Amino acid sequence: MKVFKFGGASVKDAQAVRNVSHILSLFTQDKLIVVISAMGKTTNAMEQIVDALWKRDEKKYQELVEERYQFHLNIVGDLFPEVHFAIYHELETVFDRLKDRYNQPLSDNFNFEYDQIVSIGEVISTMIVEAFLKEEGHSTIWIDSRKYIRTNHTYREGEVDWGKTETIIKDQLLPEFKLKRIAVTQGFVGHTSEGFTTTLGREGSDFSAAIYAYCTDADSVTIWKDVPGMLNADPKWFDNTVKLDKISFKEAIELSYYGATVIHPKTIKPLQNKGIELHVKSFIDPNAKGTTIQASGSFDHLVPSFIFKMDQVLMSFTPKDFSFIVEQNLGDIFQSLARHGVKINLMQNSALSFSIVFDRSKIDPMQLLELFKHQYEVRYNEGLELVTIRHYDQATIDRVNVNKDILVEQRTRQTIRMVMKDLG
Repeated sequence: MKVFKFGGASVKDAQAVRNVSHILSLFTQDKLIVVISAMGKTTNAMEQIVDALWKRDEKKYQELVEERYQFHLNIVGDLFPEVHFAIYHELETVFDRLKDRYNQPLSDNFNFEYDQIVSIGEVISTMIVEAFLKEEGHSTIWIDSRKYIRTNHTYREGEVDWGKTETIIKDQLLPEFKLKRIAVTQGFVGHTSEGFTTTLGREGSDFSAAIYAYCTDADSVTIWKDVPGMLNADPKWFDNTVKLDKISFKEAIELSYYGATVIHPKTIKPLQNKGIELHVKSFIDPNAKGTTIQASGSFDHLVPSFIFKMDQVLMSFTPKDFSFIVEQNLGDIFQSLARHGVKINLMQNSALSFSIVFDRSKIDPMQLLELFKHQYEVRYNEGLELVTIRHYDQATIDRVNVNKDILVEQRTRQTIRMVMKDLG
């Protein structure tokens, strides 16, 4: 058993769906669970639909739903030139229900409404892909992840009930899948004990693939992307990138924690727990080797990795009474930050101050200034870069700090992190 995951870019149009079929035809000897994301930028579009519903803007809601319907209908029209195919009726039924949802009672929980609607993007995508694979002669079955992955009630960030999920998948999914070679299912989604749909957080389809692999004791997971594998830096910010041929689970967790975007941070741990290899391969060149993530750490030090986080804010808190920063202060600050959903990228404290670095796009610094102004003197700098280098030496440091003012620097034996401001 192998688990494959195809993201939105790999099913963004009809030609991309045909390419998925081609890739699967290269693995005719394997049983496959194929996890598929929403097509193209559909998740973003579905978020706009939820927003229009919540604001009770019926005109915009219906326009956005119709736009998504036409987007998918165009793909179906390219893949299935004759309208007698059942997928046309199935697609119309899904969107008719979505249009009618505007007239249904609205929950007072935005996150609940979000999960019920945004998850439909994955459902539609897998319906189309599975129908096409079947038409191409693949032995397939469509599987509904909303019945198999059990979570708690934290909508938009569902926490997996691993014991229950493993039982459901082994007792219910595997027997259903027994007579078919390929199971096509959705990433990103799950369900509560009452059967309400939940989502696992943005970019959660990688995590879904890991869940299925863990619960079925799969041989491996392959994530198919538009890159040749894991690179040692984002080409958007760094010239002459190098592919990492093989790294350890631990290294992958470290890189994802510091902000590397190729692998979802929650994906690695369940695979590490059962020693299931993870491959990152190119759907553009499926025969290329890609990157393998496995147990051995003997390859980790061979290539330094660079992670850039732009548009960062450095904020420092100093007690107004000039007392020391102690555990009570830190506890109060952390609780307030958690309540406002602030994710800290780096932190540092001294006797009199505590500093954090966070994404400017996630929260307005003025909000935090207002929140803490009564107890603390708060200062901040914005427009900064946070650069993390794994397996650094002086040459790698010099490569990134040209014409930069380093405001904060932290080092361990393997990692250096620098908060920098461009000198112009």
